[in-house]
Amino acid sequence: MGRGVPMHEGPMLELKREWSDGIKKTIVAFANSEGGTLLVGVDDDGRVVGVEDCDQCIVRVMQAAGNAVKPDVTMFVHAEVEEREGKPLVRIEVRRGTARPYYLAEKGIRPEGVYVRHGALSAPASEAAILAMIKEAAGDSYENERSLVQELTFETAERAFCDGGVPFEARHMRTLGLTDEDGLFTNLALLLSDQCPATVKAAVFQGTVKATFLDRFEFEGSLFRQFEEVLRFVDRYNATRSEIGSDLRRVDARDYPEVAVREALLNMFVHREYAIPGPALVSVFDDRVEFLNIGGLRPGITENDMRTGVSVSRNPRLANVLYRLKWVEAYGTGVQKIMGSYASSGQTPIFEVSDNALKVTLPSMREDRHPPEADRFSVAGPFFGTSPSSPDPAISRVEYAVVQLAKERGEITRKDVENELGTSQSAAIRLLSRLQERGLLSRVGKGKNTVYLA
Repeated sequence: MGRGVPMHEGPMLELKREWSDGIKKTIVAFANSEGGTLLVGVDDDGRVVGVEDCDQCIVRVMQAAGNAVKPDVTMFVHAEVEEREGKPLVRIEVRRGTARPYYLAEKGIRPEGVYVRHGALSAPASEAAILAMIKEAAGDSYENERSLVQELTFETAERAFCDGGVPFEARHMRTLGLTDEDGLFTNLALLLSDQCPATVKAAVFQGTVKATFLDRFEFEGSLFRQFEEVLRFVDRYNATRSEIGSDLRRVDARDYPEVAVREALLNMFVHREYAIPGPALVSVFDDRVEFLNIGGLRPGITENDMRTGVSVSRNPRLANVLYRLKWVEAYGTGVQKIMGSYASSGQTPIFEVSDNALKVTLPSMREDRHPPEADRFSVAGPFFGTSPSSPDPAISRVEYAVVQLAKERGEITRKDVENELGTSQSAAIRLLSRLQERGLLSRVGKGKNTVYLA
């Protein structure tokens, strides 16, 4: 005798005349929805036709649940033989899974592979529905969620781990949280991968307001790559100045303490809310550098807590990776290091917190933070080789950056200046000519072989 199940399809019942690959979609849809029953051996109009080889059908069902569906859904699938109207059927019970979204392994975590029940149909899930299931399974932690992109490469990350002396093999990736229990990449892996979708925009402004751009870039790729490139970008505009101390010895200092710049950047990467689209912003002015991050303080943490070293990271697994690589020395010391680097300067870093953002402002340690010409400042000493007798020791921030670039690379070309500054050929030529006239760059070669040395 049958079990009295209504013989018409609905949200929790599907009928199949015989085994077909479509059963895989149904299993996925039931596991992603409220569960359901699938009867094999019944045609679409509810007529019982029976199954010729029930054992073989059950084997196929369980193989599909274990191999064709990811994550492993076998613990939520039960198949058995049932007799109805004197004919054998295969009854497949599928319960709602706990590791949603389930998907067809050959299709991946995208609408073509993720199915849900809509009435009597197993339909592709929307991207919004997929993201909601991922967030539910991860407990609302972005870095622990399964990445929607599973085709990831780690060229930059592998170099960072190698430099840090930390293994980067499959088992270590699992320990660090880059993969989950099913071997799938998490969003932490996505952030460290070469395909990382998060970006940082950096800009240099003339003067002290956001009116005129002097330079701007967008940094992308692995967070490791972004951190290093943004750090170099800010460093180009962080002038070195020389002063003569009371012991008549020359002391070199930067406009912004290197420790403060590094810690402000690390803070921006570790505490960012990556689930919210939009870039982090770094803005360089004549008198300050601002680091604007998406994501305020964690609930329950105040600005005073932050200043005293209380650290509740929004991305603890990312923080742990950086700790293991020795990019950070200890948890909760970043703000104190920033404040300490300004202790004897007479200047104070500013921390501004809102519900959805955190801005760290590092003031310049130059005494002349507001020079007469908004885009110019003076440098002296060995960095540029200028002296008190130089006719014009002042140099713009863009000129400073070009000389710094030449020092970093050993030599530069006109095309390098065009690409780095996003400027025209004629503007690059005029800029390089001015630097030659001041003795800050020397020209070597002719025509296409021309290079400039610092």
